[in-house]
Amino acid sequence: MSDTPQSETKLALEGVTSGYGPVAIIKALSLSVRKGEIFALMGKNGMGKTTLLKTILGLVPARSGDIRLDGRSIVGAAPKVLIQSGVGYAPQEQPLFTDLSIRDNLRLAVRSDRELEAALEHVFVHFPFLRDRLTQKAGTLSGGEQKMLILSRALMLKPDLLLIDEISEGLQPTVIARIATALRAERNDRGTTILLVEQNLNFALDVADRWAVLKLGEIDDSGTAELGSRDRILDHLKI
Repeated sequence: MSDTPQSETKLALEGVTSGYGPVAIIKALSLSVRKGEIFALMGKNGMGKTTLLKTILGLVPARSGDIRLDGRSIVGAAPKVLIQSGVGYAPQEQPLFTDLSIRDNLRLAVRSDRELEAALEHVFVHFPFLRDRLTQKAGTLSGGEQKMLILSRALMLKPDLLLIDEISEGLQPTVIARIATALRAERNDRGTTILLVEQNLNFALDVADRWAVLKLGEIDDSGTAELGSRDRILDHLKI
């Protein structure tokens, strides 16, 4: 999974091991994500997908191996530094401040109020319903609306690399379709590189250029999102 030419690689992991306490969750994993592509990482629950994203972002320290962003090692870099350098993160767990307004939740993503209005306009393109509801408390939104707000906050700084964890979980097909349209637009219009952790196979293959299946912290299979991929991936996801 690391045979992509360096000049075309946005994110590269080489022999990365990480975990919690004495337990290694990610095991000598190598993976490369090309610039301007959507890469879907799939696998059953407990296989290490979320841990992998947190390792890339520095929330879980890498015990060994290297992680490079645009050819530069980011092992040991603080999450705040990575986000300020162009890495966006939409986590699976609800990270919203439910008692704050939509505007204030989005405001937390920008470095200064000078950037706020332009950033808001960027996310309104994808989710225009937010424009008229900025004063509404985030906790009063529906589940699907909260997921769109989480993604919007990750998009506020127009990241070059976007890490997304299970964004479609529990959502209606219409909301999933809106999110898919937003991700395609970010890739096609801005060249954003997206690493998408997903269990919704239809959604993942609909938006992704390439995919990999994670099993017990290791890459079990990988390929391009083309005819025949669905059955191949399903074989790995069977109980």
